[in-house]
Amino acid sequence: MKKLLRSKKAITPVLSNVLMMLIAVAGMSIAITATYVISGNLHDMMGERFIVEDVWFRTGTIAIHVRNIGKVTISFAAVYVNYTSQSFSALNLDVTSHGWLNITYGWNSNTLYHINVVSSRGTQVESYYKTSA
Repeated sequence: MKKLLRSKKAITPVLSNVLMMLIAVAGMSIAITATYVISGNLHDMMGERFIVEDVWFRTGTIAIHVRNIGKVTISFAAVYVNYTSQSFSALNLDVTSHGWLNITYGWNSNTLYHINVVSSRGTQVESYYKTSA
């Protein structure tokens, strides 16, 4: 019986198993936290959707009508015409609202223009539009 109580052979495996369990739990806690943060940002980006309903070429300006069809408020960060950044009137759209982005731009008749509208979260809507005579 004295030999059994003095034996310390079982202490090392028990401590190593407990240590491995603590490391595994800590690692999974970090992984779950990272997943929560990443999926939260992804949820916001997936909830952001807008469409360009109409583009009007007026004298010296291009007016772009946009509608928020997503689940979050949208603010616009950039508008590109033929891959060149243009200044525009600031616009924030609440859920289910719509409005006009007005760009000062000298356009030509019967010309094809590539217009790209970018939100502050990085969502883009782009297409080609041709002016009429």
